Amino acid sequence: MNQNRVKFFLKKDKEESLKRFHPWIFSGAISKVEGEPIEGDMVDVYNHSGEYVAQGHCQIGSISIRVLSFKQEVIDQQWWNNRVLAAYQMRQSLSIGTDDSTNAYRLIHGEGDLLPGLIVDIYASNAVIQAHSVGMYLEKEKICEAIKSVYGDIIISIYDKSSSTLPFNADIAAIDGYVYGSGVTPTVVYENGLKFNIDWNKGQKTGFFLDQRDNRALVQHYSKGKKVLNTFCYTGGFSVYAIAGGATEVDSVDSSARAVELCDENIKLNFGDDVAHTGIVADALDHIKDLGKTYDLIILDPPAFAKHRKVLPNALKGYRRINAQAIRQIAKGGILFTFSCSQAVSKDQFRNSVFSAAAMANRNVKILHQLTQPADHPVNIYHPEGEYLKGLVVYVE
Repeated sequence: MNQNRVKFFLKKDKEESLKRFHPWIFSGAISKVEGEPIEGDMVDVYNHSGEYVAQGHCQIGSISIRVLSFKQEVIDQQWWNNRVLAAYQMRQSLSIGTDDSTNAYRLIHGEGDLLPGLIVDIYASNAVIQAHSVGMYLEKEKICEAIKSVYGDIIISIYDKSSSTLPFNADIAAIDGYVYGSGVTPTVVYENGLKFNIDWNKGQKTGFFLDQRDNRALVQHYSKGKKVLNTFCYTGGFSVYAIAGGATEVDSVDSSARAVELCDENIKLNFGDDVAHTGIVADALDHIKDLGKTYDLIILDPPAFAKHRKVLPNALKGYRRINAQAIRQIAKGGILFTFSCSQAVSKDQFRNSVFSAAAMANRNVKILHQLTQPADHPVNIYHPEGEYLKGLVVYVE
């Protein structure tokens, strides 16, 4: 072990969460620091009695340390190789990314894969990484070597897209770009046999919202013979699945003209020009206030209303309002898919918001499904905060 590392000491009894393998250490749990840490440094953590507890990346903010290991072990290139290999093997065991029908999936999901602060998505032969901590950003060369060691020559490019995900107060002038190779965008990938253009250079997140894959398939299952409204459509994932499922008409709404254009392109990529689809550039929150037509199936997949707990009350009010508007206007016997991707909003809070919305709309509503993220976005059982995606499918009488 590196004897020159900075040492963090915890207040008395503050190691209890670490005994339960929670991977975050909050600033309020720290009693003293020996040394002068720089954000992103690997540091060692000891309890009040001086016993070794964990090691991880330190950072500025309420979360002071993201734990990489609860063991006194060497974190070298082989360690990174083993962690990435374990994540890969889990997905292989679940048949994720093992055939040509789906070649876009998440390889590393932060704490869910015991690598807090790191996201890695695979798009065919390309990997896109996002660091959410300075520590992970500084390790990107080792991370890339680990990806290459697992995939070999299957991976032709690795793109770092961390400039927008690093902490706002980090003193790092991160620039997005290729760490390895030079992939081509847009790249066409397959998801459940459907095709999508992916542009990790300019697109949101890493280029696509991979966490809705299973939920998109459920939309396909329910869309036959229905008029469908997809709000906050982005590049039209739900819209493509709805048409594939036999929807008679699909309207896709987004405030971004470029997003609607990309949605139209994905529709054309799969079905050509002869399809009953309309892209609408409009603020979805305003658009849904008075639809002017009746839909049999509505999808509400807004961006996070609450990035942190301080704005939680306003976020819950927003979820109530938009769901009430949808429930009020949907056809008799209609189906509503409604989601929250706000980590600060719990499953119960979101469900209660939809309950209140149904009461406000004065309609009978039945829950058909309770949805979450797919298996390639695993939730570490010791880190329940990782279950950020909540969804309900409800039937409106």
